[in-house]
Amino acid sequence: MKILVTGSDGQLGREIRNALALRSPEVEAVFATRAMLDLTDREAVECYLRGEDFTHIINCAAYTAVEKAEEEKLQCAAVNVDAVANLARMAAELDMKMLHVSTDYIFDGTSNRPYKETDKVNPLSVYGSTKRKGETVLLGLAPGSIIIRTGWLYSPYGHNFVRTMLRLAKERQQLNVVCDQIGTPTCAEDLAAVILDIVLAPQWVEGIYNYSNEGVASWYDFAVAVFALAGIGNVKVNPVPSGDYPSAVNRPMYSVLDKSKIKATFELSIPYWRDSLARTVDRILSEDNIN
Repeated sequence: MKILVTGSDGQLGREIRNALALRSPEVEAVFATRAMLDLTDREAVECYLRGEDFTHIINCAAYTAVEKAEEEKLQCAAVNVDAVANLARMAAELDMKMLHVSTDYIFDGTSNRPYKETDKVNPLSVYGSTKRKGETVLLGLAPGSIIIRTGWLYSPYGHNFVRTMLRLAKERQQLNVVCDQIGTPTCAEDLAAVILDIVLAPQWVEGIYNYSNEGVASWYDFAVAVFALAGIGNVKVNPVPSGDYPSAVNRPMYSVLDKSKIKATFELSIPYWRDSLARTVDRILSEDNIN
């Protein structure tokens, strides 16, 4: 087995690197950064993959700047659609198995129950639309692939809500946080472990799967939990409606994901979001790398 992990300098890619080194050091893996391989360059991707003997691709690469995507439509589509197509063509040609990470932003957030994989999609933003197109392109070119939809991802790395809250706690005594957008925080370390469970399993079970941690929260709940677990008691968090933060992006107001399929298919036990958050906050504070 030889795995190509794209987007390896992002938070999920870094967690996959950590997990693979601990669990399966004998598995050969190449962690490709954007500087190493431009996934939007079809010829470069074809040349690179034909020169290697990969058995699997884990595609963590994505354009995730949701606000900027409304203006940078072409750049967003290049990464979220064209790059996926480039990888998918080669996966089909060279008989590689491909796992692709997608998002809860493909839904419009009008549901009154957790979203299933079979529910109607209706993205509200450029980011969500391109991620949905990426799914469609992948399944058209390499129908035996696996797609994992997730959301509210955080880790000790990069830009994410947890790190932002801990940084702001050093700068402010009061914060306003949206209380009417509902979802589930997802620990990148947990998702990385699940991805490896799937890739390293003896049987490849193609299809679309939802994954997040268990439970439900608002961004306000999430922020309050971050400060409580970090032992920060001097920051007041005010719950405010989304309307208090005018934005060019329409975000799904409800994006809780039903994980019954992934749990049943791969016999998973998924941690509660607050338990995983506690572990990640401890990691961040121990490294003291908030800036």
